[in-house]
Amino acid sequence: MFENLTGALETIFRKLRGYGRLSEKQVKESAREIRRALLEADVNYKVAKDFIKRVEEKALGETVLKSLTPGEQVMKIVYEEMVNLLGKKRKELKFGPAPSFIMLVGLQGSGKTTTAVKLADRLKKKGRNPLLVGCDVKRPAAIEQLKSMAKSAKVDFFQSQEETPVAICTSAHKFALTSSHDTVILDTAGRLHIDEPMMGELKDIKKAVSPSETILVADGMMGADAVNVAKEFSSKLGIDSVVLTKMDGDARGGAALSIRSATGVGLSFVGVGERFQDIEEFHPERFASRILGAGDLESLLEKAHAAISEEEAKELEKRLTEGFTLDDFLASLSQIKKMGSLEQILEMVPGFSHMKTLPVDEKAIGRAEAIINSMTKEERNSPKLLNGSRRRRIAMGAGVRVEDVNTLLKQVDAFRKMVKELPKGKRPFPF
Repeated sequence: MFENLTGALETIFRKLRGYGRLSEKQVKESAREIRRALLEADVNYKVAKDFIKRVEEKALGETVLKSLTPGEQVMKIVYEEMVNLLGKKRKELKFGPAPSFIMLVGLQGSGKTTTAVKLADRLKKKGRNPLLVGCDVKRPAAIEQLKSMAKSAKVDFFQSQEETPVAICTSAHKFALTSSHDTVILDTAGRLHIDEPMMGELKDIKKAVSPSETILVADGMMGADAVNVAKEFSSKLGIDSVVLTKMDGDARGGAALSIRSATGVGLSFVGVGERFQDIEEFHPERFASRILGAGDLESLLEKAHAAISEEEAKELEKRLTEGFTLDDFLASLSQIKKMGSLEQILEMVPGFSHMKTLPVDEKAIGRAEAIINSMTKEERNSPKLLNGSRRRRIAMGAGVRVEDVNTLLKQVDAFRKMVKELPKGKRPFPF
């Protein structure tokens, strides 16, 4: 989700690490390059300017300029300032006396309905009993969509005959008081742009149910505009946190780095896909680490434990460390795929930027399966047997080019080396 920014920063830090000592001129040049990378990632101009000012002031200190590892020192400063920028600590959801209301607000198309179901699914898995409520009476299809998605996620949906949003919320409150639901999630109406009627409606709902948490759902692909939307909702309605959606797409990450500094409101979650489980808790230190290309092992392990059983993990570990074969390569990718997008998963692995040759899309996995299935068992167990004539035969059987076979074998070799080099506890698997 931060690929371009991460790549730019890694280039800058690689250059810094090449210096035995840093001069004031080199520090300032690097600061300008970091600022440019932030702006290209759609970080708010003022936020980027203030961020670089703090980094430059610390980087020009005596400790850095006289350090034997100045590049590492500057990277540490950037990391610490980035954590501060993102909010230092995770923004946890607040819950009041049951039934506790969570109110989702945002513009039309930002992903509120999907986020409502994702949150409900997540809270249910954590032991709460959520109830989903659709409040968009002007778009009945939105309520039907929420109902359908709630059914798919096996989360309770409140069916109301009321005609106004406030009446629906009041009715839902009465129902929750007599049922076992301890959390009510409101999917409110959005507009294509912020207007007074929408804000008035949201204020009436907020006054009626006193939500313990008011969350703005913003489209991460809007970049700097997402920050402006957050400012408007924060000043006119009051929000407790922000969920950035569509961060698995072409979002450049600027909104994530800008929102807290620009509004004083932190992120609580980010949406990274369409599946109900494709929502991640936002931890400032983890995301700062990911942006700087250092991976995010804690989030990776959380995903792994949620998707892969302990028995499956142990079996995979044994196979990968005791005679790695091409069948094991496919098995490992299959397990990782259960955890979500392969590219997102591998981005959490320390050093992923050095493994860009790994197949991270579904088509690449399909080709890999076809190629390996075209091999004999002996060839799968011992890839060293694969000479030119065998590779041509395999390519013909799999319906691919010989170059594709060669690429896969290079990928497997890179994967094998990566597994071997990472110590236990830092492998890209749930061990």
